[in-house]
Amino acid sequence: MKISLNWLKDYIKIELSPERVAEILTDTGLEVENLEKVETVRGGLEGVVIGKVLTKEKHPDADRLNVTTVDVGNGDPLQIVCGAPNVEIGQKVAVATVGTTLYPNPDEPFKIKKSKIRGVESVGMICAEDELGLGEDHDGIMVLDPESEIGTPAKEFFEIEDDYLIEIGLTPNRSDAMGHIGVARDLKAYLNYHEKAELQICHPSTEIPAEGDESIEIEIKDKQGAPRYAGAVITGVKVEPSPAWLQNRLRVIGLNPINNIVDITNYVMHECGNPLHAFDLENVGNKIVVRRAKYKEKLVTLDDTERELDTDDLMICNEKEAMCIAGTFGGAESGVKDTTTALFLEAAYFDPVSVRKTAKRHILNTDSSFRFERGVDPNGVDFALKRAINLILDIAGGKLGKVSDIYPAPIKEKEVLFVPERSKKLMGIDISDEDMSTILNELDIAIISDDAEELVLSIPAYRVDVTREADVTEELLRIYGFNNVPLPDKLNASLTYRPEDNNEKVYNLIADYLVDQGFYEIMNNSLSSSKVWEQIKTSSFDPKRDVKILNPLSEELDVMRQTLLFGGLKSIEYNQNRQHPNVKFFEFGSDYRFNTDHEERYPERKKLNLWVSGLKKEENWTSDGKQVDFFYLKGIVEGILYKLGIFKNPQMGAILNDIFEDGMTYSIAKKSLVEIGWVRRDILDAFNIKNEVFYATIDWHVVEQICIMNRIKSTDLPRTQFVRRDFSLLLNNKVLFSEIRNLALSVDNKILKKVGLFDVYEGKNLPKGKKSYAVNFIFQDEQKTLKDKQIDAIMDKIREKLEQDLKAELR
Repeated sequence: MKISLNWLKDYIKIELSPERVAEILTDTGLEVENLEKVETVRGGLEGVVIGKVLTKEKHPDADRLNVTTVDVGNGDPLQIVCGAPNVEIGQKVAVATVGTTLYPNPDEPFKIKKSKIRGVESVGMICAEDELGLGEDHDGIMVLDPESEIGTPAKEFFEIEDDYLIEIGLTPNRSDAMGHIGVARDLKAYLNYHEKAELQICHPSTEIPAEGDESIEIEIKDKQGAPRYAGAVITGVKVEPSPAWLQNRLRVIGLNPINNIVDITNYVMHECGNPLHAFDLENVGNKIVVRRAKYKEKLVTLDDTERELDTDDLMICNEKEAMCIAGTFGGAESGVKDTTTALFLEAAYFDPVSVRKTAKRHILNTDSSFRFERGVDPNGVDFALKRAINLILDIAGGKLGKVSDIYPAPIKEKEVLFVPERSKKLMGIDISDEDMSTILNELDIAIISDDAEELVLSIPAYRVDVTREADVTEELLRIYGFNNVPLPDKLNASLTYRPEDNNEKVYNLIADYLVDQGFYEIMNNSLSSSKVWEQIKTSSFDPKRDVKILNPLSEELDVMRQTLLFGGLKSIEYNQNRQHPNVKFFEFGSDYRFNTDHEERYPERKKLNLWVSGLKKEENWTSDGKQVDFFYLKGIVEGILYKLGIFKNPQMGAILNDIFEDGMTYSIAKKSLVEIGWVRRDILDAFNIKNEVFYATIDWHVVEQICIMNRIKSTDLPRTQFVRRDFSLLLNNKVLFSEIRNLALSVDNKILKKVGLFDVYEGKNLPKGKKSYAVNFIFQDEQKTLKDKQIDAIMDKIREKLEQDLKAELR
């Protein structure tokens, strides 16, 4: 929120330094984020003076240039080469003399130098509007009033003034401070209480001339969306540039002047916080209709974008079509133009929730929606309308027609029961009843009932955030001063024992391990798009279980993610499209589901996800150029489990999640822990990813549970040697290694310590539908040396089980 100090002084007569004003505003809850000295035009037009064109001759070597002499009031006319098509003898013009710095583009200033243009000396420049920073017109030089005095500094002529820009970090609850008058109210309350300043807010006059006969019918079809709607017809106006004082006010707060009518609506909005809109009466016709949009109705808005409207959008319409989105954005055709001579001026109070939803739906954030969605003063509509009427009649001329104000159910001021003693306990200080009364009075909070122990307070309608006793207590503290609340002499605290939380240590342990392995940590948005299910068909995730966002920022962020997979694939796509196809990513995050048949309606599960794609190592003379594969990622996952100390007798199983082409699972202590495999090709195609992507998801919630139960045990090194036996097996293609491992361990799990797969072959010289696995078996007894007879007996049983259960053949 930008506030001009000079503008602020129009409503409160203060002689404080800008720094002191900023300090007071911050103390009262309007935190000043930046205080900057500014000029209404950058550079202040120093070195620019008013001159008169004395002569004009064609340039001898350039058809489009003229050689002029200009009197700038110092006795010696300046010779200036000018390329503007509209320069003529006798014109009064703005002349930038040698040494002047102009800022047509704030980031690209240029300095006027004495120079030769096509061989003719030029000492200065006759300026166009945009070159001075006074507008955007560059069709020719700026021609001034013939009565302008030669030699007058442009700073004085254009009433350029120095000012201070106060930038306030306005919190959403402080809608009362969305205008200069609202900020002035806080200053007044603070200074009157602390410095007995006896200041009053200087409200502009709202006395308007007698109403004429020119009128327009107004029909409100949605009274909930528009509880109050007011407007006035003004005819005979002249649309032209605004006077200098009005342009200066707007420029300081970062607004570009457009024309006198639009500038006045912007000025009043930043004065009192109530947005206004001016319609060209020719486009309105004889009737204004406030209604919801029709199905599939469209509107071209001021940014020349055709928008398809939602049936919940509140619209301002004529009898035939929509003209603007209420409280949010104007239409391209209904606004004020240079040819406008009659207008309908709108002031209203629109439902904040309706405006907020519409603005979010169309991804719009305008000055108007910013105010309406926070809640403007419903009782300030009349002031804003009459203030704008007076300014328009004064600046643009014209005649006032009929003024309408439809307010069928006036919004009453809220009443709050307030117990002073309870409030003092909440504040931690003993403010006297007299001080409380003074502060409440300065804040326009009226005491309508007062007995010995409690008060009934009437809260002004513009304070939408004050609804309960605690809010009133905060208001008292704002003006009394949070800094004036004394610190207690001692602080009491109780110490409680709780078990040490190692989750952060475990997270850092694994993150460091993965970084050491060449992985990069990514952090994706936990919001996703529900439309992803239109591209990706899977039975593992149900679109009906999406956790939907009530007021989404966009269609791309309308649900909570059910899986971290798609965010990682987007990151891979982004890197691939920027010539970084070799990626190793990991992400700690949560996924979200909606459960209808579960005690926990919105379960949130922590996950660690890993993605690898492309080369194992970046290409160089020492690397072998091998691609990552399933076994590479499997090794990383097992390294994580070993690092955590929980890789003890894991149960391996077939992958059931159909986002994978193939893969496997790990379970520990009968809890599903890991899914690992390679992503389906059609899913990769949906993200335009060319290389294979290998993906693992680890249920971090289960990891934390197992780590709590984990106990570190130390054992002596075995005294005996292990014995290894190998089988080369011919198997059906559908047989999984996990089946071989589980079957072998079912035969013996005392001295059989490990079953490993060290070679896989499919292809030439094998029967159709077959594959070859080379499997090793590690035997060891820590107490005694094993004998061949003992091991051979176990191997025979394993062979028999493989032949019977898996139809395996020894090669």
